[in-house]
Amino acid sequence: MSTAVDSTVEAAESAVAAGKQRPRFILASASPARLQTLRDAGVEPEVIVSGVDEDNVTAESPGELARTLATLKARAVVANLDDHATVLGCDSVLEIDGVGYGKPGTAEVARERLRAMRGRSGILHTGHCLFDTTTRHELRELASTTVHFADLTDDEIDAYVATGEPLVVAGSFTVDGLGGPFVTGIEGDYHNVVGVSLPLLRRMLAEVGIPWPALWQTPPPFEYDEAEAARYDETRGGTERAQAAAAAVHSLLPGGGRVVELAVGTGIVAAELVALGNLVHGVDLSTAMLRHAKVRLPGHVAVADAGRLPFGDRRCDAIVAVWLLHLLEDSDPVLAEVARVLRPGGVFVTTTEKTESSRYASGRTPADRRIQDALPHLIARATQYGLTLDGATTFPGPTKGTVPPATYPLVRFRRSLR
Repeated sequence: MSTAVDSTVEAAESAVAAGKQRPRFILASASPARLQTLRDAGVEPEVIVSGVDEDNVTAESPGELARTLATLKARAVVANLDDHATVLGCDSVLEIDGVGYGKPGTAEVARERLRAMRGRSGILHTGHCLFDTTTRHELRELASTTVHFADLTDDEIDAYVATGEPLVVAGSFTVDGLGGPFVTGIEGDYHNVVGVSLPLLRRMLAEVGIPWPALWQTPPPFEYDEAEAARYDETRGGTERAQAAAAAVHSLLPGGGRVVELAVGTGIVAAELVALGNLVHGVDLSTAMLRHAKVRLPGHVAVADAGRLPFGDRRCDAIVAVWLLHLLEDSDPVLAEVARVLRPGGVFVTTTEKTESSRYASGRTPADRRIQDALPHLIARATQYGLTLDGATTFPGPTKGTVPPATYPLVRFRRSLR
């Protein structure tokens, strides 16, 4: 890597160390393999499919075709953004004897291609286009990897085609899936064959001032170990409080839409919301807590920062935050994200005044320091993001001996229609 790029990386990493916010990173591709490759490397991109018609694009060479398609995908997504982001478009083309092959589309074509490829070698080209809307830089790069194929039998080809996998991937094969045993070797970057060259992407990001570690999920300010996660529910009121919280939240939801719970924890409240008929997805930073949430919400939880949600603009009907805001040093990033992902007219339901509720229940005076879930503060800040208070209720905490149970306020903010 050049000295100039080295210097850019060092400067960008210093910015991250100083607390710079993680950039919004968008993958302009529907490829599950590309998404999983980035996730395995610690990056959780926002996915926006470009909708580019690949069949009607031509170029002077297979490599240039891959780069052109990647560029068209990135530009198509950038054209529809209403906020700054760094967008990555990718596309792969397999070259054999100077001819480029994309997705075969049909079993007959896939079978024909695999028979022509067996026992031979090809070059897998992956075009990368990185468009950073803040700097207005567009980088177009190509990574190429030589792939050696096994001498497949006709029976192996027929069985592989019958799985459906080769019909939807460039070159009619995968190296990270069912096609892996049919690849005898590669010369170059393995990840490039899967669909995105991580070393190349790192260098491209550095050129626009973004170090690779800046895209990693932000570690939580505190982490629960497995033992703490296992006993968390019983130390926080258990099912009794979860059912009370869910019933109150449910009364403020519009119904029939997509609900996302921030800081979902073990999923105990979310599970009760599901029992009431809601479709709920949960995000949390604690992997220990999410291991429990995955049991209650299989397939509907993800590691994510509430200040950088993995959802597109205006995609959610309702956002729920139960006992989150009082933990934050600054609630503004969360409010901004809530406003971004809520559809016009969508609602944000959150607990408020948690600390004060507990103090009143135990006979103490209000705290001197106003924290991030204090209602006056929350109303003032939410207004800045187009969120207006339009509903409220309460729910009781669990009974604890002779101490009166706390009553927790729950409020609803509605996203403006603009």
